[in-house]
Amino acid sequence: MRSLVIALQQVNIEEKIKNDVDGNYQIGVAIGSFLPFIALAGLAYFLYYRAKKKGSFDK
Repeated sequence: MRSLVIALQQVNIEEKIKNDVDGNYQIGVAIGSFLPFIALAGLAYFLYYRAKKKGSFDK
């Protein structure tokens, strides 16, 4: 049952971008592509800052 739902939810992104009238879908795809990398960079900075604040990088 789960595979049927997943198969029905699959979207052809190239077709949606091609049929988009004003380009908003393409902007959403770009934001969705970069958002995970930005979130991971933010998490890495936060963990680095927290570890530095505790003094674990002092020698």
